[in-house]
Amino acid sequence: MSDSPTSASGTKADEKASVSKGLKGIKAADSSICLVDGTVGKLLYRGYHIDDLAANCTFEEVAYLLLKGELPNAAELDTFDDPLSQDAALTPAVAEFIANAPTDAPPMAVLRTAVSLAGLADPTADDLSADGAYRKCIRLVAKLATMTAAIHRARQGKEAVQPRPDRPFAENFVRMMKGSDPTADETKAMDLILTLHAEHGFNASTFACRVVIATLPDVYGATTAGVAALKGKLHGGANTAVLEALETIGGPDGVDAYIESVKARKGKFMGFGHAVYQVEDPRAKHLKQLSRRLGEEQGDTTYIDVSEQLEEKVTALIGKNCNVDFYSASTLHYLGIPKDLFTCIFASSRVAGWSAHILEQLADNKIIRPSANYTGYEERTVTPLSQRG
Repeated sequence: MSDSPTSASGTKADEKASVSKGLKGIKAADSSICLVDGTVGKLLYRGYHIDDLAANCTFEEVAYLLLKGELPNAAELDTFDDPLSQDAALTPAVAEFIANAPTDAPPMAVLRTAVSLAGLADPTADDLSADGAYRKCIRLVAKLATMTAAIHRARQGKEAVQPRPDRPFAENFVRMMKGSDPTADETKAMDLILTLHAEHGFNASTFACRVVIATLPDVYGATTAGVAALKGKLHGGANTAVLEALETIGGPDGVDAYIESVKARKGKFMGFGHAVYQVEDPRAKHLKQLSRRLGEEQGDTTYIDVSEQLEEKVTALIGKNCNVDFYSASTLHYLGIPKDLFTCIFASSRVAGWSAHILEQLADNKIIRPSANYTGYEERTVTPLSQRG
């Protein structure tokens, strides 16, 4: 009998060699949705480069592309917009829950519960036919923005602003957040944020959605898993940390002192580097431009000035480029969105990608059931309780 944990067969070294911690480098499935090439900084949605989509498409078009596989023509987009608009309103139970949720509760925790609760209000929740699953995906793409806006309003002690079916998605989203019509640049900024965050391959939250839907529960449960994973500090909260850094720095004169303080404590520069991209994150430059425009429009360019200085100096110092989270922080700040709501905005975008993966998984489903490399004891004999020292 072994006195310490070991493998059931073979040596520990042999078996550990076959394990990829965190599944790094493991290809878990075939997918036609997204290509992320970190070596050259390329991001493709269904074959379209993110630069091309950011310049030429709205979020509605991008959502259609992710869910359907092709960009829509004008008639197809109109047909897509109808259910997207009609499904944006919340059911009374979900609206009441958000309105009465503790105002100090983490917004992502409220959103996670609201998504799950929405499933209870849908009598067709268990319909996983191709058409049934697609309809629920559309429903969730529509509703997460409304949920996020309602959470924001409730925390301010204000009534939720109802969605308007006649408004474009991003404009409607900002209007529901602010309670007034947005400027053209504010609408463009939100539309761009939604487009740039909509999909990114087999990241943790997307994989969580696929793992859950593979067991054939319902689309709401799988999406709830995605929200839960995105809530984690290692996944969706980087832009919040970036804004906290900008707040600490205060103004351009504080950049050098901040960099020295991070170096002294051997800390991390948030918003720099990426688990996938070895070169520039192709999404960052788009938000950098819009953040500057919003700052100038509002007459306060402090955070974008600090961000640009910080980017230049930190990149030179550590040899890593900034990622999409870096400039999304100042952009969201200029949109008037509090930092602890940033990840809810992320979820309101990424639900389009989650939905595409949910549908792809269902189309050729096999339960995701990896094996573990057992490193515990070999078989042992139970010693009676009275004889254990």
